[in-house]
Amino acid sequence: MTNNSQFNIDRTNPGCWTITFNNPPINMFVPDTIVELGAIMTDIEADPSVKVVVFESANPDFFVSHLDVAKAVVRPEALGLWREFVLRLSSSPVVSIAKLRGRNRGIGNEFALACDMRFASRQNALFGQPEIGVGLVPGGGALEWLPRLVGRSRALEIVLSGDDFDADIAERYGWVTRAVDDKDLDSFVVTLARRLASFDRETLAAAKGQVNRFGRPTATELQSATTCSSHCWLCQCAGAPGQGPGHRLRCSE
Repeated sequence: MTNNSQFNIDRTNPGCWTITFNNPPINMFVPDTIVELGAIMTDIEADPSVKVVVFESANPDFFVSHLDVAKAVVRPEALGLWREFVLRLSSSPVVSIAKLRGRNRGIGNEFALACDMRFASRQNALFGQPEIGVGLVPGGGALEWLPRLVGRSRALEIVLSGDDFDADIAERYGWVTRAVDDKDLDSFVVTLARRLASFDRETLAAAKGQVNRFGRPTATELQSATTCSSHCWLCQCAGAPGQGPGHRLRCSE
């Protein structure tokens, strides 16, 4: 990684990488974040010794706040790169774990959803998809992952309300794998990651691959949401004066 990297990678534990996101002040995703994640994914794929990756935040108040849409609009390739990263991460033989503290909204929630497991601080984690409030639809995987995890009605509650949900509700819905008391979260994730890293890599990969047959969105499904979201962006930015929410809706259909 370069000196300007938004991610720090700790490779000291055999078979397990801990990847820490740090983009002050509120851990916002920008297009360069997505490009860097793609490069990290290439490093993961090139290292046959890594079995587990743990993603965490350096900021206890924000895992990921959201995507900087203003910057993403001028780099329309960003959503395609994001979709590619999600597919690579979810299909990788490496097991991915999100350790979640703080606010996690929009693309941050979609990042966590793309990970194989999500463990959240019971006292200090919030989740949400706020896009609806600004006339957008989630385009990074929420519309594909959430119905699989929480069911149709709860997915609609999450997406259409644009509200925040705490870790207890997220656990009850199946949105996160488990809510853990904040004081125990670090040790819990470290213990699990080391246990997974003690197992045979090919066996882990084979088991994950079989589960993926039933629980992983396809490239076509993710492309559909990306296209819908991109249309909303274009309508927001290029709409003629006087065109209101109804115009944006027609563009997203």
